[in-house]
Amino acid sequence: MAYEFSIAGKVISGPSALEAGTAVMKSFGRKALIVAGPNNIRLGNVEKLMVLLQKEGIAYCIYDGVASEPSDRMVEEGANIYRDEKCDFLIAIGGGSPMDAMKAIAVTAVSNKKIGSFMGVSIDFPLPKMAAIPATAGTGSETTQFTVITDLEKNIKMLIKGPSLVPDLAILESILTMTAPASVTAATGMDALTHAVEAYISKKAQPLTDTFAISAVKRIFRYLPKSCLESRDAAAKEEMALAAFEAGVTINNSSVTLVHGMSRPIGALFHVPHGISNAMLLDACFSFVLEGACKRFADLGRAVDPGLKKAADREAAESFLKGIRNLCKICRIPTLEEYGISQKDFKQAINKMSEDALASGSPQNSRVTISKEDIVEIYKRLWMKE
Repeated sequence: MAYEFSIAGKVISGPSALEAGTAVMKSFGRKALIVAGPNNIRLGNVEKLMVLLQKEGIAYCIYDGVASEPSDRMVEEGANIYRDEKCDFLIAIGGGSPMDAMKAIAVTAVSNKKIGSFMGVSIDFPLPKMAAIPATAGTGSETTQFTVITDLEKNIKMLIKGPSLVPDLAILESILTMTAPASVTAATGMDALTHAVEAYISKKAQPLTDTFAISAVKRIFRYLPKSCLESRDAAAKEEMALAAFEAGVTINNSSVTLVHGMSRPIGALFHVPHGISNAMLLDACFSFVLEGACKRFADLGRAVDPGLKKAADREAAESFLKGIRNLCKICRIPTLEEYGISQKDFKQAINKMSEDALASGSPQNSRVTISKEDIVEIYKRLWMKE
């Protein structure tokens, strides 16, 4: 069987990556639209970028309206600025939200169509050059062909994809993640873990994605606790930036499974940050698919704990899932109730969420057959476990 594998066009990492990457952007165009959120302006990350752009003689304007997970309304606002300011390439700096918004803005600006019209369509037409600069270690959007945008009218998260959405340049400078609060570090780190594990247990997994996934999982188990508990640990931040990138590479090529399918509806309806909603689901979803992916979970268990080398698959797999539960505790992942979600409201939404989850296609990448009824029961189990 032949496998297809893609990655960001150019990747620059390590100290001074931002400066080196900005120099590369001179070939991207005359004027950039910087897509960011207010936090990264407040924390000074956008200013660092602006100084370097000025040094290179690159003009820019800023769209800082991505205050939360991106919506179709934000995309329209950004596309209007891109066209009005006569920009010819884009830069995103921040977490997954600005990077996802940048991709959707590029599509909208070029096509003059609503972003929702691209659901179910592979975006393969030319887009302006895009540079992605993560300031959190989690989403991996800097190297994926996906963007997730909330349709405010339908109350759904739209998964939009296509090879043209992979950024032309990814800049990994972990010093930018130093400013993220512990809660964000935890949420984005669990997002990266979800990506790596789901890619490894996906039916679409392949030898190259397996290599990246195992490496990412090992880094996250070792360095996420340090990154959360010791916010100035530069080595841990560097390792987590690399892990998030590796995990992004894996889902770009072997996709996600049940967790992401069920997570997006929770985010859309109850406005839970994506990394948190993923983490809330890990135990219930992975326990459900354990029978079909036991050997794969066991591989990951042995990778993070060499002491399990001679253990049976079931023992190694269950030890790995126990390790994930422990990471959730370290990262203080809340329950639905702790997050402030009403049990009554959640149960009333289960039917819609289950339909939306199944329609996303992600659950079908699991190594067990999953029905809408199964998803309904897993959603209910989230409250039973509390």
